[in-house]
Order: sequence, then C-alpha cells, then structure tokens
Amino acid sequence: MTLECYSCARTAVLDELPPRERVAVDEHWRVAHAFGAGLLGWLVLLPRRHVLSIAELTDDEAAALGHWQVRLSRALTEETGCRKVYVAQFAEAPGFGHVHFHLVPRPRELAEELRGPRVFGLLGDEAGPSERERDEFALRLASRLGRSASSQDRFSS
Repeated sequence: MTLECYSCARTAVLDELPPRERVAVDEHWRVAHAFGAGLLGWLVLLPRRHVLSIAELTDDEAAALGHWQVRLSRALTEETGCRKVYVAQFAEAPGFGHVHFHLVPRPRELAEELRGPRVFGLLGDEAGPSERERDEFALRLASRLGRSASSQDRFSS
C-alpha cells in the first residue's frame, strides 16, 4: 500500500470513511460511490492493495472481482431500475493509476449521446449528487447488498 496513491490513502483510513466511500468492503475489495459523477449510483470497485494492472491481481482477488461485479450490477439494477450497468476500467487519470472499475447504472432515459463509453462525459460534473445524497444511496445499497447475501456468501458489506 502506498499513501501517495489516492485510493490507498483512503483505504488506509477505512474506519473513518463516510458511507459513500465504503459502500461495501471485503478482504480484497472496497466499493465507493464515485465523486464528481453526474449520476447517482456511479460506483467504483477498488482493490484494497496497491495494484496498477489487472494482470497483477491474485487469483483470489480476480475471483472476488467477478463476484463483486455481478453482485453490484444486480443491486444497482434493483435500486435504480436502470436498464443495464456499464463496467469499465482504465485507471489512466493523473493520481488515479490504482486499478479501479467503474460500475455505472445506465438510466433508461439517458440521452443517446451519453450512452456507452460516452457516459464518462458525466464525470467532473460539479452539479452531480451531493455528499448527503451519495451517503444516503450508499446506505441503501449496503442494506440491499446485506439482504441479498446468502449465509454462504464470503463477502460482507
């Protein structure tokens, strides 16, 4: 873990993070609501250790990744009523080289010019959901994830 990395610095103070930055956590992954996104429910799935490439994931991290992507997509679909959930990984923005996956609920009414990879046009939207709205959403989603977890589920929210 490197504290020069934004993601690692936030994970280092996990217990102090607001709900929007710890929607769910397990031994390998942390789920946060994206900041600066013009869409409520835009999530980021981050490995808890410093990883710069998907190829660096351990087998256990990779197995958990698939589980989290499906589980979060289902919860987002139920919570938002979205048509589908986009999943993308680039980790190219300055200061954000730590691998992270965007899970973006695509609303039914999303304008055609913002569909597919163009949805990233909604990042950097200062008029997006407030911290309070993101915290409230995070708590609802965490509750939904908790309800959907089976007794054999090895992931906690």
